[in-house]
Amino acid sequence: MKAFQLVLIILLCCIGQTAVAQELEKTVKERLETFFKNYTTVQTNIGTVLLESFNLNNQKRTLDIYANENFGYQPFNEENVKAIYRTVKQSLPGPVNYYKIRIFADNRPIEELIPNVLLKRKAQDKDKDKLWGDINYQDAPWVKNQSLPYNIEKGLNGNHIAVWQSHGRYFKNSKEKWSWQRPRLFCTTEDLFTQSIVVPYLIPMLENAGAVVFTPRERDWQKNEIIVDNDINAQGSIYYENENKKSRWQKGNKPGFAHIRQVYIDGQNPFGDGSVRIVNTTQKKKKQTFAEWIPYIPQTGKYAVYVSYQTFPNSISNAKYMVFHKGGVTEFNVNQKIGGGTWVYLGHFEFDKGNNDYGMVVLSNESNEKGIVCADAVRFGGGMGNIARGNKPETVQTSGMPRFLEGARYAAQWSGMPYEIYAGRKGENDYPDDINTRSNMLNFLSGGSVYNPQQKGLGVPFDVCLALHSDAGFSHHDDLIGSLGIYTTNFNNQKLNAGISRYASRDLTDMVLTGLKRDIEATFNTNWIRRAMWNRNYSETRLPAVPSMILEILSHQNFADMKLGHDPLFKFTAARSIYKSLLKFEATMHNRDYEVQPLPVDHFAIRFIKKNTVMLSWSTVSDPLEPTAKPQKYIIYTRIGFGGFDNGEVVNGTSFTKKLEPGLVYSFKVTAVNQGGESFPSEILSAYQAKQSKGTVLIVNAFDRLSGPATIETINLQGFNLKQDPGVPYIASTAFCGNQLCFDRKGAGKEDSSGLGYSDNTLEGQVIAGNTFDYPFIHGKAIQAAGNYSFVSCSNEAIEDHLINLNDYPIVDLILGVEQKPFSPSLKQILKSYCQNKGNLFVSGAFLDNETDTQFTSLLKYKPYGNMLYSPQSEIMGTNIHFHIYRTANENSYAVPSPACILPIDGAIQTFIYTNGNQGAGIAYKGNDYRTFILGFPLESITDVNSRSHIMAAILHYFTNK
Repeated sequence: MKAFQLVLIILLCCIGQTAVAQELEKTVKERLETFFKNYTTVQTNIGTVLLESFNLNNQKRTLDIYANENFGYQPFNEENVKAIYRTVKQSLPGPVNYYKIRIFADNRPIEELIPNVLLKRKAQDKDKDKLWGDINYQDAPWVKNQSLPYNIEKGLNGNHIAVWQSHGRYFKNSKEKWSWQRPRLFCTTEDLFTQSIVVPYLIPMLENAGAVVFTPRERDWQKNEIIVDNDINAQGSIYYENENKKSRWQKGNKPGFAHIRQVYIDGQNPFGDGSVRIVNTTQKKKKQTFAEWIPYIPQTGKYAVYVSYQTFPNSISNAKYMVFHKGGVTEFNVNQKIGGGTWVYLGHFEFDKGNNDYGMVVLSNESNEKGIVCADAVRFGGGMGNIARGNKPETVQTSGMPRFLEGARYAAQWSGMPYEIYAGRKGENDYPDDINTRSNMLNFLSGGSVYNPQQKGLGVPFDVCLALHSDAGFSHHDDLIGSLGIYTTNFNNQKLNAGISRYASRDLTDMVLTGLKRDIEATFNTNWIRRAMWNRNYSETRLPAVPSMILEILSHQNFADMKLGHDPLFKFTAARSIYKSLLKFEATMHNRDYEVQPLPVDHFAIRFIKKNTVMLSWSTVSDPLEPTAKPQKYIIYTRIGFGGFDNGEVVNGTSFTKKLEPGLVYSFKVTAVNQGGESFPSEILSAYQAKQSKGTVLIVNAFDRLSGPATIETINLQGFNLKQDPGVPYIASTAFCGNQLCFDRKGAGKEDSSGLGYSDNTLEGQVIAGNTFDYPFIHGKAIQAAGNYSFVSCSNEAIEDHLINLNDYPIVDLILGVEQKPFSPSLKQILKSYCQNKGNLFVSGAFLDNETDTQFTSLLKYKPYGNMLYSPQSEIMGTNIHFHIYRTANENSYAVPSPACILPIDGAIQTFIYTNGNQGAGIAYKGNDYRTFILGFPLESITDVNSRSHIMAAILHYFTNK
């Protein structure tokens, strides 16, 4: 009986303990469900968070908590992780407060999801499985510019980075036609829009930091392509080997490039159709020999230069290539131990039309390494697409587009990639093949390197990649969609090919999204939407052998996003933010310090300090977001006449003196440098000393505008009006597909002709000109043509901050371009003072009608009265000539769709009229006190040089004729 009672007591105790445990678990579940149900974060839009499961172990006193997928969409740092744990503990019943608690998101404890860059612990205590550690490339980079006048110690020097810009034009097999992968919306497509960020902004920033950058789509916007080769040359081009009995070029035992077809069908590889040449290296001058590639350039302009070679067992890491171009000679070392059998990008250079001894590429066998150098083809320019696709002989066709618009699948074939790299579906479905090609090219190029050791390939040590897209939905309420990041961990046992954790990709994704939100908000004073971080099975994040991410930077389908997206300042800001995140990521991955490259300088000015000698001066621009982005030195780049810019000269301070040879026009641009790299360049200023000078003209460049196209925003209508104003891109842009046709807000989200934003294709393939910041040169050449006048130039900031005094110059030429607010209050006051001191003022600009200060316009002696609407027949007449200006978006000059109409007042005369309607286009005033010559259109927008020179001569004569 006593035994039975003891068993009963024990049983009742166990039942009691179980009941208590069950009640405790129920309470824990309720509290956790409440916590996650109410969980929000201001950092990002992660959607609804829920408790997925938990594991409460009372014996071990542990609690593991698993939230749903959305909880892992957010960024984690040491502060919010501590706050989450603290809040969860406070919400739990008393005993559980003292348990060991772990909260999981994205299959890991949240403290392990903090990016390494944010951890305050020492390097040795960071999450080593997400770092390269001892895995580090030690050999020479694939390409190195030996002519750079500065060294990069804390940038991306030695890093090889892959970036790509969305999809590109592809062949839609089911429809037997070439197509974009997304519809034409808001004057662009995703394939065009993303390129306008990656190519002119992001890639140069990465290269300015010292990185070698690969992109699987063509990066050169030049439509001409000239290939010079030892096998077959383009007409007029020359391949030459100098004869040296001690060092002879011989045929190599590997195939090379040969351009034997005008059109290539699926599977044809131009890198298997030719031969290569090889020669032993030497350090002795008498054994030196050269191969030369001399192109026949069909049109003066800027061309990318690509070289090719084969890699042999005794190839060297410093093959010496010299590019002779309009600005001089730029020398490169190419590591021929890696990357053989494809196109290798050296840089962009200016070349004159025809054959020139200053337009060629030379390869030397000079080297301190014993081995061979290999010569194959050299390519100048991006060219037109030459890959034909089609299921039937009668439907086989090329895209008809410049190669830079095509997808990676076709660039890969032209670059000599094996068939399986770009045609996994054997030519039956180009769309998924194109998506996979980007990662496959990266992996093939990097195969055999320390970052991708198990895969066969070309050994190029790429260690990170980023794919930029812009497809992210739409809003009916003018809300921003913002940025989304995607990465993949659930593949290859969560390991990258070199063995480190795929969660390094999450670190990269977090850093890029965090940086974008911070930088965009600081620049544009807007609440930029940071969307989720998705851990998803996407090809572009699953296939790469190295840390990778997809960035959906914004939605090209959403008007609110595209109002920012079309703005060149947004593109610069976004690209700089991405570059900075990649810089910091690489520094963390390789355990090294970094510096951010500086911002461009401003307040640039040139003045004569004595005969034939000028002083250049400028001011630094601080970056409040980046304390390391401080300039340490500066580079002065010089151009003479219509030549190209040279390789630059380092200066320590913010001024520089230069002696000019009389009779030559000199142009200058300045960059700021530090150990992290080089800034974007300043505007370009020019100076000229006439041989028998009558005086010096000051050219003031006040045309700084960069902008997206004009917008239409009403209750019922929304969109962009390129015809009213296409905006002003930075230098040039390929972003536009054509004009928006549908403005009906009810069509938001539709992808047919009734959809909001639906656009035509009238601008596809065009490189639309923008603000080149080089207009003092155009005005200066017109002054030079007028004879016997010298000139210098400066920025309007240098005038407004009184660094340059207008009263020191008898004639001032003020460039306003299409500046929408042409006269600042300070500039007006300075111009007023100049006129009162008997100055001669020439002003040209398209928005003079925007000036509402009648006292000021009366001083200049013109009366604004609207603008000229576009007419195909419109021309301008005056000073005994007829001429045209660029009115619509085009490839030659920024557009002036609505030049100002102005009338003379108070003794001024009408000098120019728009012939369509006889509206006033220009006035001149000659008084005893001062003289003005005002044009309601920019002088530099005149389509022909002779008319510009004629008008400038007339203006100078008017000012100086008594």
